[in-house]
Amino acid sequence: MRSLPVALILPVAVLALPLDAPLAAQQRPLTFMDVQEMKRAGSWTPSPDGAWMLYTVTTPDWEEAESQTDIHLVSLDEGVSSSRQLTYTEDKNETSPTWGPDGSFFLFSSNRDGDENQLYMMRHDGGEARKITDAEEGVSGFAFSPDGGWLVYRSGESNQEQLYRLPADDLAGAEPEQMTDGEAGVDQWNFAPDGSRVYFARPDAFDEDEKKRREEGFTVDVRNAITPLSSLWSVDVESATEERLADDPSYSINNFTISDDGRWIGITGGSPERYERNITGQRLYADLYLMEVATGEIERLTDNYEVGEGGLSFSPDGRWIAFSAPDEMERYSMTDNRVYIREVGDRGGAFRKLGADFDQSSSVGFWSEDSNTIYFNAGVKVTTQLHALDVETGAVRQLTDERAALSVSRDDDTGTLLLNYSDPKTPPTVFTVASVNDVPDRSAWTQLVDVNPYVRDIALGEEAEIDWRSSDGKMVGGVLVYPVGYEEGTRYPLIVAIHGGPASADVLRFNGGYSAQVYAGAGYAVLKPNYRGSRNYGNAHRTDIVGDYFTMGYEDIMAGVDYLIDEGIVDGDRMGALGWSAGGHWSNWILTQTDRFKAISSGAGTMNWISMYAQSDVQRNRQFYVGDGFLYEDFDTYFDQSPLKYIANAVTPTMVHVVEGDPRVPSPQSVELHMALKKLGVPTELFMYPGRSHGIPDPRNRLVKAVSEMAWMDYYVRGIGENFQWRQVLETLEGEEGPTVVSER
Repeated sequence: MRSLPVALILPVAVLALPLDAPLAAQQRPLTFMDVQEMKRAGSWTPSPDGAWMLYTVTTPDWEEAESQTDIHLVSLDEGVSSSRQLTYTEDKNETSPTWGPDGSFFLFSSNRDGDENQLYMMRHDGGEARKITDAEEGVSGFAFSPDGGWLVYRSGESNQEQLYRLPADDLAGAEPEQMTDGEAGVDQWNFAPDGSRVYFARPDAFDEDEKKRREEGFTVDVRNAITPLSSLWSVDVESATEERLADDPSYSINNFTISDDGRWIGITGGSPERYERNITGQRLYADLYLMEVATGEIERLTDNYEVGEGGLSFSPDGRWIAFSAPDEMERYSMTDNRVYIREVGDRGGAFRKLGADFDQSSSVGFWSEDSNTIYFNAGVKVTTQLHALDVETGAVRQLTDERAALSVSRDDDTGTLLLNYSDPKTPPTVFTVASVNDVPDRSAWTQLVDVNPYVRDIALGEEAEIDWRSSDGKMVGGVLVYPVGYEEGTRYPLIVAIHGGPASADVLRFNGGYSAQVYAGAGYAVLKPNYRGSRNYGNAHRTDIVGDYFTMGYEDIMAGVDYLIDEGIVDGDRMGALGWSAGGHWSNWILTQTDRFKAISSGAGTMNWISMYAQSDVQRNRQFYVGDGFLYEDFDTYFDQSPLKYIANAVTPTMVHVVEGDPRVPSPQSVELHMALKKLGVPTELFMYPGRSHGIPDPRNRLVKAVSEMAWMDYYVRGIGENFQWRQVLETLEGEEGPTVVSER
């Protein structure tokens, strides 16, 4: 019997080495089980005095296909070495850590005493947690008032949640008091800066019949159902007196933000039309408004159709208001975003566009303390970096130059700077620095978390940025992952891992490209191309596919493959391609345009733009990509760019993966592909996963996808293994003493 491929049966006690991928001493390759069991840290919460940070660590529970979250503490000065765990429940979760006003204790949400989340208080320097709420329906959000006098939380039945208050100096002893009492529930809510009021959005009506029909088991899903508009309200914290502030029938309150001085409220108002409001692309039909709190007067700031603006942001000194939106504001486009700014009080005044010469998207990340600079993160080829936007001149400066994925943010309450970071050898982690001027200086960083230290004992393939010239002479780039133990002069089998989006990009981060490092550990080279349509290479690169979706992206990918063959790295007779979403679209196009690949795995890919237009939860961007013609008046343009039109050319064995209820690239697209290949006699398998999401929701099924996909590649690309057998997944459950696995070149 032929041997099974490496990294498929997991975990293992001893791994035999792939012949073309010798490992460093006492190191082993990354496995799909390693990926499944990686811990995740988040919910960064610095203390009021800036000395400590609470955060959560989520640990996967493979046997139960669930995860469990606990709260940890770290010194912002000392970093990782000072980190310690504060909560220890094995099968319950502690989340949403929030410091008390004076920093002597913190609150958190947990289901440790039942099915519903309640609030608990605990000292960070030791002691047991104390329960402070016993709400029948649990707690779904909480915050201390800025003046430190009150704790407000939300609780109630679904869509009927109300706000409650507790005095901050008697959390465990006082009885909660209800503050709001509307028929419909409270949605978004935020304190006024002085803590005297809470602003909130609430639907204008509550449909009791809708509630009852679901309780009685009539669970039909009415698409784009008629729903009430939402209005902006406030409630006085002391008196619990409610006041309606904005209820204009020409828009619905989607979200809002409050200026630091409390004088202004920025509003995003959604369309009153049901088919524009209750859809995934609703922000294309929303506009921005500005309310002066003292007078209640509301100014409409934008009036655009099919143009999506970001939310409003106020400068710390209260002078400026800003938002991000496409460079072209007159109609739907895919131009890069710019920042638009004006003085807050300049009623009716024009907004000034900043960063017009910056050939990437800019946004409003966080302001400098003097309000003269806006900081934001943006992609630069195969990295992401921090940039500074000068409010006066509109000039953009790149501040960092890390060979990594770097994202900098500032905590709103304390001003603490946090650097989210990952590179090819470093799983996601977070650092801090004293000031924004220190961000470019790597020696000034303090690492705060290290939740997957075992990665240092894993043999990883080297990753590098590469560039090549496409068929039209344009330079294109991407990331190459070398096989573990790469030897110059040896040609290796290749996996082309195609990212989704397509307006996304593969960057130098840990184990990107559908677990490329697992393939590298099994002896593959992996190319992650940032083909035409990708971000990070300028607006022209991202929009070159508009009007002809596949041609140039395909040419870019194939030119990258040829470059690696010419460089002597890749064996052109042993190649496979895979991708999800837009990566699945291109996998399907490759299937119909060339026979150079020995295997393809298509994940949630389109076959027919005509049928997918109505099946999908988004339409406007698809229309724009294929030429901006209206489908129902121009079927030919859509079909000419559909892989289905050319499916008779297909000869490559193709595995198909999709979630049954995928709203973005619905499963009938994958069924069309699978049926066509069956009828054409091309080897194929269709794996349809339960769920209603664009990605596979269940961790066990994510492992099935990864393992079966690699088995498909090994069998058809390298001629090893038995294709996919279920024991390759089932034996992962046997524990660390599982079978030894051998792989051949």
